[in-house]
Amino acid sequence: MELLDVVDENNELLGIVKDRKTVHEKSLWHRLVSCWIMNEKGEILLQKRSSMKKRNPNKWSRTGGHVNAGESVENAIIREVKEEIGIELSKQELKLLCTYKRDNIQDKYFGYDFFANVSPKISECVLQKEEVSAVKYMTIEEMELAKEQNNKDYSFVDWTDEEFYKTIKILKDERKNIFLQNSQGM
Repeated sequence: MELLDVVDENNELLGIVKDRKTVHEKSLWHRLVSCWIMNEKGEILLQKRSSMKKRNPNKWSRTGGHVNAGESVENAIIREVKEEIGIELSKQELKLLCTYKRDNIQDKYFGYDFFANVSPKISECVLQKEEVSAVKYMTIEEMELAKEQNNKDYSFVDWTDEEFYKTIKILKDERKNIFLQNSQGM
């Protein structure tokens, strides 16, 4: 059973732990993490969610999941990436891009979006079949095209334009930094 810390509407821990099902049924505030993994070419590693997933089945998305009770957000994303796609990240490889608050009908959570500049080969990924059915690299421009074409194979197509293009700008800035570092021989 997955246990989660319940937080208040200001993301403060309440000292209450509930199972994941209860958190979602009662629409309690909790924490989620996700990670954009970018290789040296500036491509994004996406995972295809399993057909067994309740939310966004068979859609391509970034890696992520819930923060377990007593777990830091950094340890949560390291665990999720290892569990779902078999890639080991260190805290030094992570950069927190942004945090956000979501309050919709079925879910209330605080999200932590991380970035990692690592270059796993597709063949190195070990997929957790209950969560992930495939992985692939995609350019940022291909992501933009999928959004423009409303390609429902991608979870980010359903994001608001504001949140999608804000994320795209951040990813392009990170790519520019990677290319700059690579050109300087760092």
